[in-house]
Amino acid sequence: MAETSGLELLTTAEMGQADRLAVAAGVASLTLMENAGRAVADEAQRLALPGADVLVLAGPGNNGGDGYVAARLLAERGHAVEVVCTVPRDALRGDAAEMARRWDGPVLEAVPDRLTRRPGVIIDALFGAGLARPIAGAAGDLLAWANATAAPMLAVDVPSGLDGTTGEVVGGLVARATRTVTFFRRKPGHLLFPGRRLCGEVIVADIGIPASVLSDIAPRTFVNGHLRALWANALRRTCDDHKYERGHAVVVSGPAECTGAARLGARGALRAGAGLVTVASPRAAFPVNAAHLTAIMVMPFEVPHGLARILADPRKNALLIGPGAGVTPQTREMVEIGLAAGCTVVLDADALTCFAEAPDALFTRIRAAGAGQVVLTPHEGEFKRLFGDLPGSKLERARRAAARSGAVVVLKGPDSVIAAPDGEAAINDNAPPWLATAGSGDVLAGFIAGLLAQRLSGFNAACAGVWLHGAVANAFGPGLIAEDLPERLPGVLATLIGH
Repeated sequence: MAETSGLELLTTAEMGQADRLAVAAGVASLTLMENAGRAVADEAQRLALPGADVLVLAGPGNNGGDGYVAARLLAERGHAVEVVCTVPRDALRGDAAEMARRWDGPVLEAVPDRLTRRPGVIIDALFGAGLARPIAGAAGDLLAWANATAAPMLAVDVPSGLDGTTGEVVGGLVARATRTVTFFRRKPGHLLFPGRRLCGEVIVADIGIPASVLSDIAPRTFVNGHLRALWANALRRTCDDHKYERGHAVVVSGPAECTGAARLGARGALRAGAGLVTVASPRAAFPVNAAHLTAIMVMPFEVPHGLARILADPRKNALLIGPGAGVTPQTREMVEIGLAAGCTVVLDADALTCFAEAPDALFTRIRAAGAGQVVLTPHEGEFKRLFGDLPGSKLERARRAAARSGAVVVLKGPDSVIAAPDGEAAINDNAPPWLATAGSGDVLAGFIAGLLAQRLSGFNAACAGVWLHGAVANAFGPGLIAEDLPERLPGVLATLIGH
């Protein structure tokens, strides 16, 4: 396994386990809370103007304890600090009660009109990542008031009202954080929407939990990019390499009026490093494809069964089918031919939708093709057509889909989730908004096919393709169109592999 330090994502339950393991290893729980509160105080100072008044919203649990620590330290640094708590101080328990005792300033009731100063920054230490019920009553009134102020808000761990594991809002009310400071490792909810938007900038603070606790927790979810060193090593070349060592990807074209999507995918595969790329073209579409392509070869065939003859060459080791293919019985037959051919396969767009009425027939063929041999790249609509209304967060749904289908699943979006059948998953965090453009997904499918041709595993190729897709879009900036993505990839790859 490649180096993953700092890129593990811990659920709320796993983070609780990390705290317990740290205490068992000899780190006092009060020390962890003191360190957490200090990190909050440091970020509050960075967020506020010098000498700004600070308002701390303290809840009944450990988040509230972190808030009391931050209040004490900020007061010691010269800030005027007010604490508003949703419960009486003597109702607190454990470490939170001790930290409240160490705070010698006033604690106001959770009534906004009793505040004596206009805050320059608000610290949201009301509720933590494991909140299981909507925020209501006095706490709800206080949070609604805080959201309506112009002051920047710093959330402790997650914005109050957000589920740290799913990224979903618990009920209708959630803190609108300018910045969030979390501890040890991020949670899935910091990356999954709407959590990613609600958290603002996320800062991860070291509070003294030893990294060794991760060996007991054994997390299975990562920030996409955790295998970047492995990708870079797999993509490096020596001067005696030749094109056949880098694989041969085949991209199936649609009919004459729908050929552009396949060419985008083919260009993506070639730029991603495949040694050779062939567009398998229906005969009627051959003149259109041949007129547009140079470095990419074009091979005419009779739809659908002629695809088997193309794939009979064992050097053709990766196949992309779906972009512009059409939702037809012929597309479905070509998918079945591809899955039986012994190559790695990326199924995108129409190749998925044509199995909407019989998904189990597709999954049976995927499992027969072998573990890690197939990558599915649905957007939410295609995902629902193929897998139905699966319960849970986006991460949980992608995992269930991968386990059910036997394929690596890339559930696309601004927070794309890549899930393997064995439960390992990654959440992507580098996709800019200008990737939402026609043809972008076709290029992504091509990137993955090109990486599969170079013999990356299905999960690694999918993770690398999604990360590179975002990195290229960030390198280009606003105004991006799909054709720009393959052409900017060489610069990103050069940085990745050190050339």
